[in-house]
Amino acid sequence: MAFLETPRFPDDIAYGSKGGPQYLTSVPMFASGREKRNVLWAQSRHVFDVGYGIRDQVQLDSLLTFFHAVQGRAHGFRFKDFADFHTGTPGGHGPSGTPVTTPTKDDYSFGTGDDAETVFQLTKAYVKGSLSTGRVISKPINGTILIAIDTVLQTETTHYSIDYSTGLVTFVTPPAAAEDLTWGGQFDVPCRFESDQLTTVLDHYLHGSINVGLVEIRV
Repeated sequence: MAFLETPRFPDDIAYGSKGGPQYLTSVPMFASGREKRNVLWAQSRHVFDVGYGIRDQVQLDSLLTFFHAVQGRAHGFRFKDFADFHTGTPGGHGPSGTPVTTPTKDDYSFGTGDDAETVFQLTKAYVKGSLSTGRVISKPINGTILIAIDTVLQTETTHYSIDYSTGLVTFVTPPAAAEDLTWGGQFDVPCRFESDQLTTVLDHYLHGSINVGLVEIRV
Protein backbone atom coordinates (compact mmCIF):
# COMPACT_ATOMS: atom_id res chain seq x y z
CA MET A 1 0.00 0.00 0.00
CA ALA A 2 1.02 3.63 -0.40
CA PHE A 3 2.66 5.80 2.25
CA LEU A 4 1.63 9.44 2.69
CA GLU A 5 4.86 11.38 3.23
CA THR A 6 3.14 14.75 3.37
CA PRO A 7 1.19 16.12 5.04
CA ARG A 8 1.79 14.23 8.26
CA PHE A 9 -0.93 13.55 10.84
CA PRO A 10 -2.17 16.90 12.27
CA ASP A 11 0.27 18.17 14.90
CA ASP A 12 -2.38 19.85 17.04
CA ILE A 13 -4.14 16.51 17.52
CA ALA A 14 -0.86 14.61 17.97
CA TYR A 15 0.19 17.02 20.74
CA GLY A 16 -2.84 16.08 22.86
CA SER A 17 -2.58 12.33 22.28
CA LYS A 18 -1.14 9.69 24.57
CA GLY A 19 1.12 6.75 23.81
CA GLY A 20 4.71 5.67 23.34
CA PRO A 21 6.98 2.66 22.83
CA GLN A 22 5.82 -0.89 23.46
CA TYR A 23 7.89 -4.07 23.76
CA LEU A 24 6.87 -7.72 23.71
CA THR A 25 8.36 -9.98 26.37
CA SER A 26 7.19 -13.43 27.42
CA VAL A 27 7.57 -14.15 31.14
CA PRO A 28 6.95 -17.85 31.97
CA MET A 29 6.61 -18.54 35.70
CA PHE A 30 8.00 -21.73 37.25
CA ALA A 31 6.56 -23.69 40.17
CA SER A 32 9.36 -22.34 42.36
CA GLY A 33 8.16 -18.80 41.79
CA ARG A 34 11.15 -17.97 39.62
CA GLU A 35 10.64 -16.54 36.16
CA LYS A 36 12.37 -16.38 32.81
CA ARG A 37 12.08 -13.34 30.58
CA ASN A 38 12.31 -13.84 26.82
CA VAL A 39 12.66 -10.74 24.62
CA LEU A 40 10.47 -11.31 21.55
CA TRP A 41 10.94 -7.88 19.95
CA ALA A 42 14.44 -6.49 19.52
CA GLN A 43 12.97 -3.03 18.88
CA SER A 44 9.94 -1.27 20.28
CA ARG A 45 6.73 -0.62 18.38
CA HIS A 46 5.06 2.68 19.17
CA VAL A 47 1.32 2.89 19.81
CA PHE A 48 -0.76 6.03 20.27
CA ASP A 49 -4.31 7.03 21.14
CA VAL A 50 -5.08 10.29 19.34
CA GLY A 51 -8.66 10.51 20.63
CA TYR A 52 -7.35 12.55 23.56
CA GLY A 53 -6.22 15.24 21.11
CA ILE A 54 -9.73 15.99 19.77
CA ARG A 55 -11.23 19.01 21.48
CA ASP A 56 -13.48 20.71 18.90
CA GLN A 57 -15.35 20.24 15.64
CA VAL A 58 -12.48 21.61 13.56
CA GLN A 59 -10.12 18.94 14.87
CA LEU A 60 -12.76 16.25 14.42
CA ASP A 61 -13.24 17.32 10.78
CA SER A 62 -9.46 17.23 10.31
CA LEU A 63 -9.31 13.69 11.71
CA LEU A 64 -12.18 12.51 9.52
CA THR A 65 -10.58 13.94 6.40
CA PHE A 66 -7.26 12.29 7.22
CA PHE A 67 -8.93 8.94 8.01
CA HIS A 68 -10.80 8.93 4.69
CA ALA A 69 -7.70 9.97 2.72
CA VAL A 70 -5.63 7.04 4.04
CA GLN A 71 -8.62 4.66 3.92
CA GLY A 72 -8.39 3.47 7.50
CA ARG A 73 -5.58 0.95 7.91
CA ALA A 74 -4.71 0.89 4.21
CA HIS A 75 -2.04 3.60 3.94
CA GLY A 76 0.68 4.75 6.30
CA PHE A 77 1.61 8.30 7.25
CA ARG A 78 4.02 10.33 9.36
CA PHE A 79 3.20 11.06 13.00
CA LYS A 80 5.02 13.41 15.37
CA ASP A 81 5.66 11.87 18.78
CA PHE A 82 6.11 14.99 20.89
CA ALA A 83 7.74 12.92 23.63
CA ASP A 84 10.58 11.75 21.35
CA PHE A 85 11.08 13.48 18.02
CA HIS A 86 14.69 14.72 18.03
CA THR A 87 18.23 13.81 18.98
CA GLY A 88 20.30 15.60 21.59
CA THR A 89 19.72 15.97 25.32
CA PRO A 90 16.00 15.53 26.17
CA GLY A 91 14.25 18.82 26.82
CA GLY A 92 10.78 20.29 27.03
CA HIS A 93 8.86 21.53 24.01
CA GLY A 94 5.43 22.94 23.26
CA PRO A 95 2.95 22.56 20.38
CA SER A 96 5.36 24.40 18.09
CA GLY A 97 7.64 21.38 18.38
CA THR A 98 10.84 23.35 18.96
CA PRO A 99 13.17 21.33 21.20
CA VAL A 100 14.82 23.15 24.10
CA THR A 101 18.13 21.48 23.26
CA THR A 102 19.02 21.91 19.59
CA PRO A 103 20.26 18.68 17.94
CA THR A 104 23.93 18.65 16.92
CA LYS A 105 25.94 16.77 14.30
CA ASP A 106 27.54 14.57 16.98
CA ASP A 107 24.44 13.34 18.84
CA TYR A 108 24.38 9.70 17.67
CA SER A 109 26.68 7.35 15.80
CA PHE A 110 25.05 5.49 12.91
CA GLY A 111 27.98 3.60 11.45
CA THR A 112 31.71 3.17 10.99
CA GLY A 113 33.56 3.60 7.71
CA ASP A 114 35.32 0.67 6.05
CA ASP A 115 36.66 2.18 2.78
CA ALA A 116 33.92 0.36 0.83
CA GLU A 117 30.36 0.88 2.12
CA THR A 118 28.54 4.06 1.07
CA VAL A 119 24.98 3.46 2.35
CA PHE A 120 24.13 3.66 6.06
CA GLN A 121 20.84 3.62 8.01
CA LEU A 122 20.11 6.40 10.51
CA THR A 123 19.64 5.00 14.01
CA LYS A 124 19.15 6.31 17.53
CA ALA A 125 20.56 4.59 20.62
CA TYR A 126 18.98 4.52 24.08
CA VAL A 127 21.67 3.75 26.66
CA LYS A 128 21.61 3.22 30.43
CA GLY A 129 24.67 1.74 32.07
CA SER A 130 25.60 -1.53 30.38
CA LEU A 131 22.26 -1.81 28.55
CA SER A 132 21.40 -0.21 25.22
CA THR A 133 18.75 -0.50 22.52
CA GLY A 134 19.02 0.74 18.95
CA ARG A 135 16.13 2.23 17.00
CA VAL A 136 15.89 2.54 13.23
CA ILE A 137 15.04 6.10 12.17
CA SER A 138 13.21 5.71 8.87
CA LYS A 139 11.43 9.07 8.67
CA PRO A 140 13.96 11.90 9.22
CA ILE A 141 12.66 15.42 8.64
CA ASN A 142 14.08 17.31 5.69
CA GLY A 143 15.92 20.49 6.65
CA THR A 144 16.79 19.35 10.19
CA ILE A 145 19.45 16.68 9.59
CA LEU A 146 23.16 17.21 10.28
CA ILE A 147 25.73 14.58 9.23
CA ALA A 148 29.39 14.40 10.30
CA ILE A 149 32.37 12.15 9.69
CA ASP A 150 34.80 12.10 12.63
CA THR A 151 33.12 15.33 13.92
CA VAL A 152 33.62 17.14 10.58
CA LEU A 153 30.27 18.47 9.30
CA GLN A 154 29.37 17.22 5.82
CA THR A 155 27.31 19.02 3.18
CA GLU A 156 24.19 17.43 1.74
CA THR A 157 24.27 16.90 -2.06
CA THR A 158 28.03 17.56 -2.03
CA HIS A 159 29.16 14.80 0.33
CA TYR A 160 26.00 12.71 0.78
CA SER A 161 22.31 12.35 0.01
CA ILE A 162 19.43 11.26 2.26
CA ASP A 163 16.36 9.26 1.35
CA TYR A 164 13.87 10.98 3.67
CA SER A 165 11.36 8.18 3.16
CA THR A 166 13.70 5.46 4.49
CA GLY A 167 16.40 7.17 6.55
CA LEU A 168 19.18 5.83 4.34
CA VAL A 169 22.24 8.04 3.96
CA THR A 170 24.37 7.55 0.84
CA PHE A 171 27.87 9.04 0.81
CA VAL A 172 29.47 10.15 -2.47
CA THR A 173 32.79 8.66 -1.34
CA PRO A 174 33.02 5.65 1.02
CA PRO A 175 34.01 6.83 4.51
CA ALA A 176 37.53 5.69 5.40
CA ALA A 177 38.14 2.74 7.71
CA ALA A 178 37.32 3.41 11.37
CA GLU A 179 35.81 6.85 10.69
CA ASP A 180 32.83 7.52 12.97
CA LEU A 181 29.59 8.58 11.26
CA THR A 182 27.34 10.73 13.43
CA TRP A 183 24.11 12.64 13.02
CA GLY A 184 21.53 14.84 14.69
CA GLY A 185 18.09 16.14 13.78
CA GLN A 186 14.37 15.56 13.99
CA PHE A 187 12.27 12.60 12.88
CA ASP A 188 8.70 11.26 12.64
CA VAL A 189 7.18 7.86 13.37
CA PRO A 190 5.67 5.89 10.44
CA CYS A 191 2.15 4.97 11.54
CA ARG A 192 -1.22 3.66 10.39
CA PHE A 193 -4.66 3.62 11.96
CA GLU A 194 -5.27 0.61 14.19
CA SER A 195 -8.82 0.08 12.92
CA ASP A 196 -10.73 0.44 9.67
CA GLN A 197 -13.66 1.91 11.58
CA LEU A 198 -13.85 5.40 13.05
CA THR A 199 -16.82 5.96 15.36
CA THR A 200 -17.72 9.62 15.64
CA VAL A 201 -19.78 10.98 18.52
CA LEU A 202 -18.93 14.65 18.89
CA ASP A 203 -19.83 14.90 22.58
CA HIS A 204 -17.54 11.97 23.35
CA TYR A 205 -14.66 13.55 21.44
CA LEU A 206 -15.06 16.85 23.26
CA HIS A 207 -14.73 15.06 26.58
CA GLY A 208 -11.81 12.90 25.49
CA SER A 209 -13.72 9.66 26.03
CA ILE A 210 -13.16 8.03 22.65
CA ASN A 211 -10.26 5.86 21.49
CA VAL A 212 -8.58 6.31 18.11
CA GLY A 213 -5.54 4.07 17.93
CA LEU A 214 -2.43 4.44 15.79
CA VAL A 215 0.31 1.82 15.54
CA GLU A 216 3.86 2.14 14.23
CA ILE A 217 4.63 0.52 10.90
CA ARG A 218 7.74 -1.63 11.03
CA VAL A 219 9.00 -3.08 7.77
